[in-house]
Amino acid sequence: MSTELRINDRIRVSEVRLVGPNGETVGIVPTADALRLAQEADLDLVEVAPMARPPVCKLMDYGKFKYENAQKAREARRNQTNVIIKEMKLRPKIDAHDYETKKGHVVRFLKAGDKVKITIMFRGREQHRPELGFRLLQRLAEDVTDLGFVESAPKQDGRNMIMVLGPHKKKADAKVDQQVAKEAKSAERAAVVAEERAERDAAHAAGPVAQKKERGRSENLDPEIDA
Repeated sequence: MSTELRINDRIRVSEVRLVGPNGETVGIVPTADALRLAQEADLDLVEVAPMARPPVCKLMDYGKFKYENAQKAREARRNQTNVIIKEMKLRPKIDAHDYETKKGHVVRFLKAGDKVKITIMFRGREQHRPELGFRLLQRLAEDVTDLGFVESAPKQDGRNMIMVLGPHKKKADAKVDQQVAKEAKSAERAAVVAEERAERDAAHAAGPVAQKKERGRSENLDPEIDA
């Protein structure tokens, strides 16, 4: 079904409820009169509410109206955030070092505003000890509670146990925070570089004076020099 609005001569009804270019209500007028008013104002007569009785039409620049709507739609698509689900796989008997590494990845994902699917993979006899996986998932959820929450509670899925963590911050907010942190880090790095340059310049400026004084002291202490 076409969503294109009917304009000008394509409006076939005998009368319309007319709205002026600034939103003012003109009232119910014959369509021929509404078209004449549109031509005199160098505007279009646009049917904005075809289901009304009579249909509501507005005087406007239809080309400009379509352009602005297209810009708004483009901006909305640009600001739209796609939900991304990252996945992290662990073993029930994971060692402490590997656990910290995996947790670090989960923290990074949550900070970026992404959901994280945690999968505990059971092998062999581990399948008869589901409580190991459950406790591990509980531990991980508690360790990242400041950044995320349990969106989907742990559940058994064949040989695996799955839990989904959701971020506290939305994707767009997380991007803003990351940009702010990046800019702050860049500013800090620039300040350090400027400070080091100032110290080098100061040392360079003081260098010749220090050398001159040192040579003078050495000459005065030379035993070969007659008093």
